Amino acid sequence: MKNIFPMNSKIYTRLSIVATVALLAACSAATPDDKQAQLEKLKEQQADITKQVQQLEKDLAKENPTEAKIRLKDVGVTQISPVQFEHYVQTQASIEAEDNVAVSPKSPGVVTQVYVTEGQQVSKGQSLAQIDNSILVGSIESMKSQLELAKTVFERQENLWKQKIGTEVQYLEAKSRKESLERQLSSLEEQNNALRIKSPINGTVDEVMAKVGEAVAPGQPAFRVVNTSDLKLTAKVSEAYSTQIKKGNKVKVTIPELKKDLESTVTFVGRTIDPLSRTFTVEIKLPSEKDLRPNMTGIVKIIHHTEPTALVVPINAVQDVNGEKIVFVAETSGKNTVARKKVVKVEGVYNGQAQVTGINAGDKVVTFGYQGLNDGEFLKI
Repeated sequence: MKNIFPMNSKIYTRLSIVATVALLAACSAATPDDKQAQLEKLKEQQADITKQVQQLEKDLAKENPTEAKIRLKDVGVTQISPVQFEHYVQTQASIEAEDNVAVSPKSPGVVTQVYVTEGQQVSKGQSLAQIDNSILVGSIESMKSQLELAKTVFERQENLWKQKIGTEVQYLEAKSRKESLERQLSSLEEQNNALRIKSPINGTVDEVMAKVGEAVAPGQPAFRVVNTSDLKLTAKVSEAYSTQIKKGNKVKVTIPELKKDLESTVTFVGRTIDPLSRTFTVEIKLPSEKDLRPNMTGIVKIIHHTEPTALVVPINAVQDVNGEKIVFVAETSGKNTVARKKVVKVEGVYNGQAQVTGINAGDKVVTFGYQGLNDGEFLKI
């Protein structure tokens, strides 16, 4: 095999002879007391010779690049092309029902009947429970009887009055009594109606708190009815994004418990900043999904800006060196490929990719084998 460094062999031989002669001369003249000093001096000479050898190797590599033995580092590269890149803010959110109602009675009393069970579908206005109305029912029946009599009397007085028989006062008194009883009966029926606990929405009975024989009162929850077909995510976002997040922004949602990914949009952006957490509220409408439940948690990525022609590299290829963000690109130098350091600025990170400035479209960024790479190092792709 041809010797790649013929000149280097001569240099090494000459330097070795010089070092050996110097060593023999020093040893022959030395006394036992001077051995430590001689050792230190020889080490200095050895270090100096090593530097001379390294320098000569570099000079020879420059003068005879075709003959020099070059160490190539294996790397992988990715040619950069402009792509669409999305900037987002990620946060945790909680699922809430648009209609999640704690139903309480309008009037106090003792529950005599419960008509529904948990998990049952109900419609708006459907009765959920009955409060004791026995006394009121008796009053209503009595009032109906009185009203029937008052109607009969009024009709007769009205017929007589039309025939000009009787006095106007008799006619007016009969009319007034009938109308008064009608109003009283209507009031009693409203009171009786208030003794029925009814669902204010269409939905599912999520919880039944009312029990037969138990006293209930206005403001005291007796049932919980939830419309699970109308759900939303509520999230808290840092005020730093208050001018960037707007109604209609695209959102990517992940529900960890269901291992499900969804897409939606921002439907509401709060205008008030919480003074303690320095956040504002964002709501995201969720599509109808049978497995979704209120109070589940979700991870949301709110996309607040899309760059149509961004230069993107794998985030792992961006190294932090001496306070600078750098990548290496592979460039052609004569017949060789060398690494060139490029200082970049990271504009955003998404899904393991980083949008950067400081490189050009078409650059071949080193995405494998970049660890320990140096500027100007020869590469093997």
